[in-house]
Amino acid sequence: MGTQVNGEGGSLAEQAYGVIRDRLVMLEIKPGDPINEDRLSSELGVGRTPIREALKRLERDRMVVAYPRRGTFATDVHIADLTHISEVRRTLEPLAASAAAARATPDDRAALTELRSRLEDAHTGDNAELLRADVSVHRAIYRCAYNPFLEDTLINYDALATRIWCVFIPRLSGVTGHVDEHVPLLTAIIEGDADKAAALALRHVTGFEKAIRALI
Repeated sequence: MGTQVNGEGGSLAEQAYGVIRDRLVMLEIKPGDPINEDRLSSELGVGRTPIREALKRLERDRMVVAYPRRGTFATDVHIADLTHISEVRRTLEPLAASAAAARATPDDRAALTELRSRLEDAHTGDNAELLRADVSVHRAIYRCAYNPFLEDTLINYDALATRIWCVFIPRLSGVTGHVDEHVPLLTAIIEGDADKAAALALRHVTGFEKAIRALI
C-alpha cells in the first residue's frame, strides 16, 4: 500500500493510474469503497490533478464510477459480467499468445524464461501472491505481442477478470494449478509455437470461467 510514483516511466497521471488500478484489481480498494482523492494524493506523493486524470481513465475502464455530488467509488463486481468479459478474452487471449510466440525478441524470450523459472520455483499458499503472479505473466505475454491496442485492451479485461477471481478465491480450490498452467504456455511462446500457445491460452481462459461458474 506504500507505493509512490516518482515521475519515471511515464507521466504522473499514468503512474497513478497503474497504482490505483492494481489496488482495485487486488481488492485493496474493495468494490463499493469510496475513493478518497486526498488520501491517494498523499499516499502516492502526487497532486490532485494526476489523481483525477487517473480516475477518469479508470472510470472508462469500468473500475470506478463517479456520481455527481456523491463522489467516486470502486465499481461493484457483478458475476453477470463474467460472460461478457470471457467472450472477449476467449478471442483475444489466444491471439496475444500466438502473436507473442511469433514476435517475441531474443531478449523477450530470455525474460519469459526467467519468469517461467520463478513460477516453477514458487510454492506458496498465499493467494494474493498467486494472483500477482498470474497478472504478471499475462502482462508479460501482452507486451510480447507488440500490438499496443491489443495490449491495452487485454490488460483492462484481465484486470476485470482478476477482480472477479479475488472475490471468489476464498471458495476456490486449485488456484495454484491455475497459475501453474502458465508454465507450458510460456514454454510454447518461448519456443515460438504459435498454435500451441493459442490453444493453451484458450484452455486457460475457459478453465477460469468454468471454475467461477461452478461456484454460482
